Amino acid sequence: MRKSKLVRSVIAWLLLSPLIVVTLFPFAVMFLTAVKPRPEVLSPTWWPSEFRWSNFAEMWVATGFGRALLNSLYVSVLATVGAIIVAIPAAYAMSRFRFAGYGAMRQFLLISQMISSIVLVLGLFRLIAAWGLIESTTAVGVVYMAFNVAFNVWMLQSYFDTIPRDLEEAAWMEGAGRWLTLRKVFLPLCLPAIAVTAIFTFINAWNEFIIALTILRSQENYTLPIQVFALVAGRYTIEWHHVMAAALLATLPVAVLFAWLQRYLVRGLALGAVK
Repeated sequence: MRKSKLVRSVIAWLLLSPLIVVTLFPFAVMFLTAVKPRPEVLSPTWWPSEFRWSNFAEMWVATGFGRALLNSLYVSVLATVGAIIVAIPAAYAMSRFRFAGYGAMRQFLLISQMISSIVLVLGLFRLIAAWGLIESTTAVGVVYMAFNVAFNVWMLQSYFDTIPRDLEEAAWMEGAGRWLTLRKVFLPLCLPAIAVTAIFTFINAWNEFIIALTILRSQENYTLPIQVFALVAGRYTIEWHHVMAAALLATLPVAVLFAWLQRYLVRGLALGAVK
């Protein structure tokens, strides 16, 4: 029995090895370039003659990476929390009630996901400029929230439909109101779905580039994608070791978030597929 399990494990890892190599290859390139001495950055050799860990500290100071990191965290958390707060009651209403225009609303939520942000960026810029919110990271976070609400409602409603109505009805029979039932009975069962939706929303906001590039003009307000882009755009000399160090560090918060919420991600995807 143990031998058969070992054989199956070896076969599984052999089958997965090409995917692992393809996935980790860009990170290996970023890491090795980030720790190379500057004269060796463009050399054909892969392995550096010495590991310059100080490149990360130099990059942090020279590029204002810490400020951009805080800006990205701010807009991503704002977008995630705001979109979840708006989407939960909307998804609950669509899951538990039927009303005039229900089918049209579902179609609208689906179609809105097909519209690229670049199509709306000119109108958004004029609107935000009219309100005097250019250079506002809060405005960027609110725009990200608006773009993710429809996706959140669609995801959460699909999961909410899998939760039996009997649980709520039992709570009502015990004297709990609809709000108390939603807060004490319904939402605790939805934590996996909320976590999965929050992860995707956070990643969408963390990686967004076009809207941030349009609204944010000064380097103090740059988010990480704009800050990394600024290390390359319009420069005669590109410090590739700084670029790769910044790109590598920019991926760490998302990786930590995935590792922290991994069990919710698996449970949410599995249970959401029951429908």
